[in-house]
Amino acid sequence: MSKVSHVWNHIQVTLFPLLGEELDPLTETQRKLVSILELIRIEDFIPGRWWHLGRPPKDRVVLAKAFVVKMVCNCATTRELIDRLADTPNLRRLCGWERACQIPSEATFSRAFEEFAQGGLPSRVHAALILEYESERLVGHISRDATDIEAREKPSAKLRPERKPKGKRGRPRNGEARPAQAPTRLERQPLMTLPEMLADLPQVCDWGTKKKNGKTYHWKGYKLHVDWADGEIPVSAILTLASTNDSQAAIPLATISAGRVLSLYDLMDAGYDAEAIRAHATSLGHVPIIDRNPRGGEKVEMAAAEKRRYDERSTAERGFSLLKESFGGRHLRVRGYEKALAHLMFGLLALSAERLLNLLL
Repeated sequence: MSKVSHVWNHIQVTLFPLLGEELDPLTETQRKLVSILELIRIEDFIPGRWWHLGRPPKDRVVLAKAFVVKMVCNCATTRELIDRLADTPNLRRLCGWERACQIPSEATFSRAFEEFAQGGLPSRVHAALILEYESERLVGHISRDATDIEAREKPSAKLRPERKPKGKRGRPRNGEARPAQAPTRLERQPLMTLPEMLADLPQVCDWGTKKKNGKTYHWKGYKLHVDWADGEIPVSAILTLASTNDSQAAIPLATISAGRVLSLYDLMDAGYDAEAIRAHATSLGHVPIIDRNPRGGEKVEMAAAEKRRYDERSTAERGFSLLKESFGGRHLRVRGYEKALAHLMFGLLALSAERLLNLLL
């Protein structure tokens, strides 16, 4: 945390006094925004561009900062963001616009967001943030879980699995050869590279179903899988279609997280109870603590020490609650997988910076 402390000291000693001379008194939200922008340094990931023909594009650095403002202020729409920037001189000037007439139109915001989504800007900034400030910290627990993300777009048609030829019932005769069953995704993933695993996961909008408080709940959209470090810090995230089983993203998530932080325990609920997931966690040097899935039989209870550590998995629940209630997780208005992922990653990026700074307070 020495690196975060160094940045925080710079913000307190140098940046806040300078801004106090130029701006009106900052509110608590605006002070948090200043700290987040200074910690993530999103401008370092947007290269300058020469423009020789036609009208030059709007400054992408200023627009990228505006999208961070959208998440920190939890604006539901781009129109709400523009209105807030126009009505709040401090927010507007923190982004880089001196006058309200300089704020571009919604169409310009949309074009810039599409560029950021296609280039994976928020994902790249988030990965760099975690590597810079979390890679040297020993993380005790990684809490792995997934949450529903509602979307406003047409769901894709349900892909029907290919019909398997019916085989003969009973045991095979002596010398009879029967076709081997195709390996499942969990069986294939340990033999695949990370890009292959990610490409194998479906990335479209569809209908998802899960039980919530004892009742069946349906939603149209996606499912966000996240590895949370202690302190509600999102280490890695994967977005899949809503009907994807939680276990399908466990091995890719673990692989990404292992490349970013050093951790000890992997905490997962009964939806991840699979031997392939346990073996992969062990191969990474982690201790998997997974709630047992009875699968129609008698449930095997955890040992007392494992149960105590498993209780730390509430980190994931608090993290998803923060994302949805305070950092735009409930306000997905864009359509398409790339844009949906970019919107959520902007929220996770702002949340990561806020929780890193919170460790010092």
